[in-house]
Amino acid sequence: MNTYQIVTDRIVAMLESGARPWGKPWIDGAPTPAGGLGRPLRVGGQPYRGVNTINLWAAAQARGFASPYWLTFKAAKQLGAYVRKGERSELAFFVGRQTRTRTDDNGQDVEDSFSFLRAYAVFNADQIEDLPVRFTADRPAPVVIEEERDATCEEFVRATGATIRHGGDRAFFMPSTDSIAMPAFSAFKSPADYYAILLHELTHWTAPEKRCDRTLGKRFGDAAYAAEELVAEMGAAFLCADLGLSAEPRADHASYIASWIKVLKSDNRAIFRAAALAERAVGYLHGLQDAGEADETDPALDMAA
Repeated sequence: MNTYQIVTDRIVAMLESGARPWGKPWIDGAPTPAGGLGRPLRVGGQPYRGVNTINLWAAAQARGFASPYWLTFKAAKQLGAYVRKGERSELAFFVGRQTRTRTDDNGQDVEDSFSFLRAYAVFNADQIEDLPVRFTADRPAPVVIEEERDATCEEFVRATGATIRHGGDRAFFMPSTDSIAMPAFSAFKSPADYYAILLHELTHWTAPEKRCDRTLGKRFGDAAYAAEELVAEMGAAFLCADLGLSAEPRADHASYIASWIKVLKSDNRAIFRAAALAERAVGYLHGLQDAGEADETDPALDMAA
């Protein structure tokens, strides 16, 4: 079985059970590094991105790991630590790009560029003994104050410049007016619920050509619509992790599961592309915070081709 199918099967299985692999960025009480994010982390504390985020979140949920850190066998050994005997690894992915020279019909040398996927084994810090204290030191979990707005999230959204109109009982992005509609803040059970939905719609807001240039889809149920909803769900989860919130499912979450499963079963690379597109959307939104460029340096992002 190829690596695309391994990841796709895991995600489909969790969706069929009613669980979202991206629905809970960290386990309650999980030790996280000072200043760290809610994403899976590399040995140096840098967050994994793209499909690695989704796959390692899913692995942590399925296997009950509390640590956000994932290390290779070699990285653990270099730290003077060791993987416990009999522990099973998980896959992480590196997507690179190569150039190959060929001779065309006119006898001219032509360079073709193509991407490739490479998988490698990683272990959660919970599977490793004798790690330095920085891998196990606790910090308080983010606290959501139920009756107050979150200043960090408010500033993040404000910096994007997106037009957000409050009122009514639906949340959606309207391409014709390039605006987001949201129910009133007071209509939500908690600030976390409000921001999870808002960040979902903000990910949709990145779709137009002048931003990230994605296809939104015409109607519920078609493949493009389902794929874009998958991108927005993961984009919201990534943003919630980055901003210290717990991603909550949309009220209409159940109605989307079947369409997501259909897309994933028909194309075992769909979850890789959706994760890459979500990460690009998130990078674009982060870039707006300081008028910088979206960060697309992670090689695991280049799966849209």
